[in-house]
Amino acid sequence: MTSIPRAEQPIRKPAQRKKVKQHKPVGRPKSAAGGPRWGIPAAAGAALALVGGVALWSAPGRADAAPDRVPGAPAAGFTAVAAGDIAEQCTAKDSGCEHAKTAALVKKINPAFVLTMGDNQYDDARLKDFRNYYDKTWGAFKGKTHPVAGNHETYDPAGALAGYKAYFGSIAYPKGKPYYSFDQDNWHFIALDSNTLDSAELAWLKADLAATAKKCVAAYWHHPLFSSGEHGNDPVSRPVWKLLQDAKAELVLNGHDHHYERFAPQDPDGKADKNGIVELLGGMGGAHPYKIEEVQPNSEKRLTDTFGVVRLNFTDNGFSWDLIGTDGKTKDSSPSYQCH
Repeated sequence: MTSIPRAEQPIRKPAQRKKVKQHKPVGRPKSAAGGPRWGIPAAAGAALALVGGVALWSAPGRADAAPDRVPGAPAAGFTAVAAGDIAEQCTAKDSGCEHAKTAALVKKINPAFVLTMGDNQYDDARLKDFRNYYDKTWGAFKGKTHPVAGNHETYDPAGALAGYKAYFGSIAYPKGKPYYSFDQDNWHFIALDSNTLDSAELAWLKADLAATAKKCVAAYWHHPLFSSGEHGNDPVSRPVWKLLQDAKAELVLNGHDHHYERFAPQDPDGKADKNGIVELLGGMGGAHPYKIEEVQPNSEKRLTDTFGVVRLNFTDNGFSWDLIGTDGKTKDSSPSYQCH
């Protein structure tokens, strides 16, 4: 996959937030299979600098200011907005309520559609919480949102995904399953449920990829295969990556770890591959931020303690994106990529 670096803008630190109950690993994070995380220590693979009080990480040997276009410049095609880990139990009346601020960004951008990468509502994703919090902010875009479920949606006392399904209805279950696909122009988008990536879902994915005639393919779900954050790499989706790689897919979007991170094209085993898949981790939709733990190979940029949304720019032949902070400023810009 061909990429051209783009310019980046300075960032600032948002106000401190009061943490809410989270279901996070204790001690060193492990994979879903119970084994150790696979990666390299931050000291061996990256440099840390403080810019405006925010931790900003850069991969070694990478220039961060080699633009091919001005960040935020209009692109032919269409625009989407993406974020995960969104609505804590607060409203716009609380000055520290970040999901109210990220929702304001979505309204200003006015995208063709919205992608959410799971953990849409904290803490247990009950229907009443969706109505009291998410619906008061991101609910304004419900009609053009294509959501996926995160692990917090499985904590609902009424049953796993009960509140999520009741709130989103056929938007999240267009064919009676919590995974689905849709098309926009020359792009095919695939929404997956990474809480239960069973054989039935993988068989559906394989058939869906074989059936599409679109040139460009993007997929999104909650648990990332690659992450430098507190949860770390989760191998649950490696079979998905292999199917996407075989189908020459372009882009994967995830949440789960509450930070922003972008990766260079790579294969399912984490090896750099110019014909591989680009991963974007966008867990900065409103939930309190997590730390960077172990910087992973091919990780190009990591931002913590910042909230915002990813503005995705799609054309018939490629894509790029900008991370827009709640202050309205561009915090990071990806390279421009061409579809395979």
